[in-house]
Amino acid sequence: MRLHRRTLLAAAACALALLAGPLGNPARAEEPKEIRLDWATYNPVGLVLKEKGFLEEALKAKGIKVRWVQSLGSNKALEFLNAGAIDFGSAAGAAALVARINGNPIKAVYAFSRPEWTALVTRKDTGIAKPADLKGKRVAVTRGTDPHIFLIRALQGAGLTEKDAKLVLLQHPDGRTALDRGDVDAWAGLDPMMAAAEIENGDVLFHRDAAANTWGLLDVREAFAMEHPDLVRTVIAAYEQARAYAIANPQALSAALVAATKLPDAVIARQIERTDLSQPAIGPAQAESIKAAGLALQQAGVIPAGTDVPAAVDGLLDASFNPAAGR
Repeated sequence: MRLHRRTLLAAAACALALLAGPLGNPARAEEPKEIRLDWATYNPVGLVLKEKGFLEEALKAKGIKVRWVQSLGSNKALEFLNAGAIDFGSAAGAAALVARINGNPIKAVYAFSRPEWTALVTRKDTGIAKPADLKGKRVAVTRGTDPHIFLIRALQGAGLTEKDAKLVLLQHPDGRTALDRGDVDAWAGLDPMMAAAEIENGDVLFHRDAAANTWGLLDVREAFAMEHPDLVRTVIAAYEQARAYAIANPQALSAALVAATKLPDAVIARQIERTDLSQPAIGPAQAESIKAAGLALQQAGVIPAGTDVPAAVDGLLDASFNPAAGR
């Protein structure tokens, strides 16, 4: 028994030695050959980052490449993250919360914008003027996104639920097309497509509530953040470089959006005027906004009644990577 015990102790010591780096520090995971990020037309800072190549430049010395993948909505970004297809994804705060509660292991590490990017939209001829008018109506929506959550909360405020309207599940661009064609009566819109519907078609934003728009957050796979914290900081530093460039060069920001969306300058100007890029640090502002959305969704039955929403918000938000100016 003594010999067996000594053998086990020796084996354990050997294993610990193999796992330890210099001076006994745990060995870090080998750096990846590439970092995969999404780009999205609802994330203007990300578009500038992609166009200017700040991250590629920052990673050049390490020999790490950057691969960009388009997300058409928060739902797609979150699906990509959950599948391990990307390392960083752009999503609305409330959508990220629901995803994490449902088992998607992500952390929100940066606020790329505080937008009013969603509202309820209809054509001028429908007679729809308030959320209560959506009872029995066909409404285009992208499930698992801020516009979807916005719609749920608007219906809730009118004493209705999703079941009182006829939801037509479409990705954001298709939702706008369906509204234009008359296939649906209303649409839970998202900029810049929503701005295009406003300006190009005269569509009406019949229900707006800036406070019910949750923040645009950069999410990272939790495993990636644990294994490569320095790379997370490198990505956020590059995002900060792009954000500063976008604020100092509004014409370049507009040009990046025009190039990505193929939409007119006037449409992009409308999107930009509804987008605040001044508050990148994760903190109480995001927590309060997302918690309010989460509690409303819980009341609506979207989030299980037994869920500790404040704790889930705390689990989602990670302020440890905040840029220096935001600490």
